[in-house]
Amino acid sequence: MHPKNRIPSSGHSTPSPPASPLRSPRYRHGRKSGRFSPFQPGRSIAHRLAWLLLSVLLRRQGIFLFAPLIYISGMLLYMGTVSFDVVPIVKHRPAPGSVYRSPHVYEKLKIDMNGDNSSVDAIWTIWKNSYKGREWRPCVNKSSEGLPESNGYIYVEANGGLNQQRTSICNAVAVAGYLNATLLIPNFHYHSIWRDPSKFKDIYDEDYFISALKNDVRVVNKIPEYIMERFDHNLTNVYNFRIKAWSSIQYYRDVVLPKLLEEKIIRISPFANRLSFDAPPAVQRLRCLANYEALRFSSPILSLGETLVARMKERSANSGGKYVSVHLRFEEDMVAFSCCVFDGGEQEKEDMKKARERGWKGKFTKPGRVIRPGAIRINGKCPLTPLEVGLMLRGMGFDNNTYIFLASGKIYNAEKTMAPLLEMFPNLQTKEMLASEEELAPYKNFSSRMAAIDYTVCLHSEVFVTTQGGNFPHFLMGHRRYLYGGHSKTIRPDKRKLALLFDNPNIGWKSFKRQVLSMRSHSDSKGFELKRPNDSIYTFPCPDCMCRTNRSEDSRSSLAT
Repeated sequence: MHPKNRIPSSGHSTPSPPASPLRSPRYRHGRKSGRFSPFQPGRSIAHRLAWLLLSVLLRRQGIFLFAPLIYISGMLLYMGTVSFDVVPIVKHRPAPGSVYRSPHVYEKLKIDMNGDNSSVDAIWTIWKNSYKGREWRPCVNKSSEGLPESNGYIYVEANGGLNQQRTSICNAVAVAGYLNATLLIPNFHYHSIWRDPSKFKDIYDEDYFISALKNDVRVVNKIPEYIMERFDHNLTNVYNFRIKAWSSIQYYRDVVLPKLLEEKIIRISPFANRLSFDAPPAVQRLRCLANYEALRFSSPILSLGETLVARMKERSANSGGKYVSVHLRFEEDMVAFSCCVFDGGEQEKEDMKKARERGWKGKFTKPGRVIRPGAIRINGKCPLTPLEVGLMLRGMGFDNNTYIFLASGKIYNAEKTMAPLLEMFPNLQTKEMLASEEELAPYKNFSSRMAAIDYTVCLHSEVFVTTQGGNFPHFLMGHRRYLYGGHSKTIRPDKRKLALLFDNPNIGWKSFKRQVLSMRSHSDSKGFELKRPNDSIYTFPCPDCMCRTNRSEDSRSSLAT
């Protein structure tokens, strides 16, 4: 047979290996002891099968591929350590900051917190940077010249809550002025969340608004009859522009103006966030003028707001009339929208499910949508609870004699969630505590009017604390900068760091206090901030709405006083 022929000869059940050279060790070995056979007498069937398998592998030269696998399998089977019907149990440990453990941290720190008298009340020492360097002053210039003939009328519909509507108003003034158009007093959309049917004049002083802008932008409260006849006295019949969010002012000039000149009246709905934050100085000036000078709350709201400010200053007389205002967002709709999990158990889960369906039908139950409450908390997106706000403020050095004004809607599960905050700050006040029922009665069922009262009291506090972001604190920070020489006097906590602190049941009071004091110091250093590209002018009025005060002006003002 040819040496490379691998076809077995008849009568053999296994193939024969190729002939070995005469000098092969295997050949020489075979001459002495004879060819190996697995069927030698005295061997068991198991031994014979094993040797048979090994001989086949050797002949096929596959040992280098199968030998390690055979060895490992044999060892595991021999030792009996593998059980294929048992699944190993892996314990999952939540990531740091992903679980709400603030009540446990509070109980641990309470004794040391109450016994800490190591520092002066922070209300006296908090703003170390507010008067350093060159301050800023308001410098919005009003025009003294008359206006040219109008190109037509612009009617906008402002949607959202109080301060989102405020954005729409100021942007509408800027667009109307830039296009040399006449602005109709904006209409407020009724929203299912805020449920407030208030009109412009119910919240703002309409006459003052028109008067303050008279040399810069024409503003009217009704369209002339001859124009309304063209549209059957129905403004919904007016041509409506659907403008993309954050459109540039050039878009209005190139696309909107030609239609305005043709129709003499246009409607823009919705109008929230329909103008880019970056715009030419002429547009920014009109925004500043509208927001900081022309918009003033209506007389009833302003009067009550100032009364509550006076009462807060009177009650905090021991602190020089200085008080802290806190914007707390722990209403049911905010808790539901955040998708965060707190310590309310099944009842909380059921309440939030109903609130989401009531306010945002189907938004949170779309196929494929995955909600990860732990990741939301780690990223600092969960609203701070009343307990967390209190613990943070105590760590920042505010003692239990500090007067706090709480700006908020109806707190979720208030009887339980507010108890720790009131325990830490017994002098806490709300508009419902400061005002009588008769004083608040005209505003009770109007969320935007109630928010305007909160806005006024927060505006005049020594310290403002924001806990969740949104339009309310952003407008307040800008307005406070405008009033207080460019410094916002606002505490903006790092909620990612807070999530880690509140999820650490082993933390001590000194360590906790040191880290939140660092946040307080950071807020102070960030009080002065200039507007950057894509920043809101309503949060950062410097330098578009404010000018630096030079040293000669400072010296003259000090001599005058």
